[in-house]
Amino acid sequence: MRTRGGGRLLGREGRRMADAALFEFLHTEMVAELWAQDPDPGPGGQKMSLSVLEGMGFRVGQALGERLPRETLAFREELDVLKFLCKDVWAAVFQKQMDSLRTNHQGTYVLQDHSFPLLIRMASGLQYLEEAPKFLAFTCGLLRGTLSTLGIKSLVTASVAALPACKFQVVIQRS
Repeated sequence: MRTRGGGRLLGREGRRMADAALFEFLHTEMVAELWAQDPDPGPGGQKMSLSVLEGMGFRVGQALGERLPRETLAFREELDVLKFLCKDVWAAVFQKQMDSLRTNHQGTYVLQDHSFPLLIRMASGLQYLEEAPKFLAFTCGLLRGTLSTLGIKSLVTASVAALPACKFQVVIQRS
């Protein structure tokens, strides 16, 4: 339905759903394109593809971090930054908050998403479990890039035990 003034066909919620669908489609196509070049890459080729996806995510995370309001950049504690990532950044990218955040208070954080949007479509069977890492590399980079912009150097890895749930481990690298 067309509204006056903006000529928009979708309301705010409709645009969010469309944005999420477009992001999911783009992400799936990036993964497919990298694996289409060599459908059965050896360990070296697979590492290269994962590295490319992680690098893309890192740059997107940096750009996202650069667009944050200045008051956001004034966090005093690492934990506050990670809470911000789990609530605000995750909601901006995936239209939901992260389900949990845990820490050992020594620079290691575990972020859990029990229904990760980029894994939902493959959650129908265990045969897809081994395919999951290539759908998490971009997001690892996204988290690392955003943290980098906020002044935190980190190493981010992901794991999946049961689809569509996943864990992201963030290890803060001290200088």
